[in-house]
Amino acid sequence: MRVKGRAWARTYLQKYGCLENSTRGVWALTPLAREMRVVEPKEVIKKVRDEDKRKSKKKHSDNQDDIIPDLQDENDSLGAGDTWQEDLYHLLTEEITPDAFERLTQRLLRESGFVQVEVTGRTGDGGIDGKGIARIHGFMSFHVIFQCKKIQGSISAGAVRDFRGAMVGRADKGLFITTGTFTPAAVREVTRDGAPPIDLADGKQLAEKLKDFQLGIKTEMIERITLDKQWFQNL
Repeated sequence: MRVKGRAWARTYLQKYGCLENSTRGVWALTPLAREMRVVEPKEVIKKVRDEDKRKSKKKHSDNQDDIIPDLQDENDSLGAGDTWQEDLYHLLTEEITPDAFERLTQRLLRESGFVQVEVTGRTGDGGIDGKGIARIHGFMSFHVIFQCKKIQGSISAGAVRDFRGAMVGRADKGLFITTGTFTPAAVREVTRDGAPPIDLADGKQLAEKLKDFQLGIKTEMIERITLDKQWFQNL
């Protein structure tokens, strides 16, 4: 086969259906392989590459289907969704203090790869609650100023403009995090040409990030064991 190395050959034969391997790296012939007398290399390569192209197109199509307008709908609030999201929304907006929410944001940014994250919230500081440095692949870094608001409503364009005014000359980017939502005007404001860049994170995005990093949220996986009788019968 025109495949470099045994590892590549095994990979192609596995995708073709002639080989299988266990989690411990043990390779074995499949029933298909035992039935075949001759393996045609060109046929294997063509079939595998065609299947890879098909999967790639399907994945791209699925990703397009998943794209929805962010941050422009009241239903994007943390409270509109599953029960765990509703419980989290109530906890963040009703039960913890603003200081605790700032510390939660600080922890979330650290988990996301930020370094030197500090909570600096002071009265009369234009709504700036903290600062940090975002590292990109260990080579580039950006100084970021953030504001975090635990509210039940929507953040207006005026609040975004005030935040931008406070960050000018003090950071490369701004980050605005809230438990609520952003109005369409607020979203348009952050994409305005020539304005310092600001990223927005609404309640749903906040909830998903907390879940991803398991910050106060635990995901329980239930083990389900099934017997593959066909596998034994093919031995």
